[in-house]
Amino acid sequence: MEKNRLPRKPCAGSGLLRNRDFIVFWFGETLAMFGGRITALAIPLVAAVTLGATPWQMGMLNAVQIAPYLAVTLFAGVWVDRMRKRRLMIAANLIRALLLACVPAAYVSGILGMGTLYACGFLIGACTLVFDLCYQSYLPSLIEKKELVEGNSKLEISRSAAEITGPGIAGAMVGLLAAPFAILVHSGMLLLSAISIFSIRRPEKSPIGSDGRRRPMLAEIREGLSLVFRNPYLKAIAGEATTYNFFSQITWSVMILYVTRNLGIGSGALGFVMSAAGIGSFAGSLFAARLARRFGLGATVFGAMLIGCGAPLLVLLTGGPVWASASILFVSFFLGGFGIVVSNIHVVSLRQTVTPEHLLGRMNASYRFVVTGAAPAGSLIGGWIGQSFGLYPALVAGAAGTLLALLWIAFSPIPKLKELPAI
Repeated sequence: MEKNRLPRKPCAGSGLLRNRDFIVFWFGETLAMFGGRITALAIPLVAAVTLGATPWQMGMLNAVQIAPYLAVTLFAGVWVDRMRKRRLMIAANLIRALLLACVPAAYVSGILGMGTLYACGFLIGACTLVFDLCYQSYLPSLIEKKELVEGNSKLEISRSAAEITGPGIAGAMVGLLAAPFAILVHSGMLLLSAISIFSIRRPEKSPIGSDGRRRPMLAEIREGLSLVFRNPYLKAIAGEATTYNFFSQITWSVMILYVTRNLGIGSGALGFVMSAAGIGSFAGSLFAARLARRFGLGATVFGAMLIGCGAPLLVLLTGGPVWASASILFVSFFLGGFGIVVSNIHVVSLRQTVTPEHLLGRMNASYRFVVTGAAPAGSLIGGWIGQSFGLYPALVAGAAGTLLALLWIAFSPIPKLKELPAI
């Protein structure tokens, strides 16, 4: 195994900051994250402003971008395990860059329509899915096991920074260049990201089955799903995330309506309040490793999940003066972002540790398929509760149900962990 590793070229700094290949990988992923925030705002604005889309068309546009996570995730996991992940990441970025460039090109040519956005949205979502599955599966082959928490923390720092500053950058780009052309900025970032990942020197081991001896795809999909449901760590993590996603979507299905209509908080203040989640995420990414060293891995994961799952309860305390409600919401969003990111960093590291390397792609795909599948159902039920019984009862149901997610962790081996297990 060691023969496939090249000596690292030292860089200034400590820990992974001395790992040249990780820095290159981190830079490429960061570019993709910040570019994604531009597109997340620009594509809906192209539909709403440039094309005058109806509410139904806007809903369809959102749906087609999510659809790949349910339609192709399990198959993508098999592909990720069968192929070299670095090549897939480069290809995913190049294809996304080309698809994004098609939007302003179609606009200039006068042929841009909702059909174009639907097609690009679905294909870009599929490529993003493949890239995400690859980078989580690729990281353990790029760095040592003992560095996984540090590596995931640094990637979360970039994600949090993109969430905090990305919307502002996106708004400035759209205002300066107009929505169709702002998308070109993301396209350029993806090209730079592909070049950055291409420059990684550390060779990647040949994937299992690269010699042509492969089993049927459905058999490999079953192997990934079986791992998630049978491994005690993965089963608990997936159960917690699925329960959390289901009930948090009940909350989010009515949150904006409740905040703007019942509490009277305007869009400007709402934007400030929602930025608290990004600030909390950034703080969590900085302190995740320190908390685990101080309290142990299991206690840190459970404590962080308790904070993240309990944060929606604060929303139930809102009311009265707008400034008071906004302050409570800010604290709720901050604590939610902090708890979720601290737990996510250690949970991702745990998933990467307990999964055999040749199953990482399928594990990540199966995990994502399971935990994402509950979200649409939660959103529909939340809308039904809000419509039938009122917005506040929907918030109560979502906040109370979210706490149930902790039971998966409480009755698992995770709280007893002092550090990542030796598998």
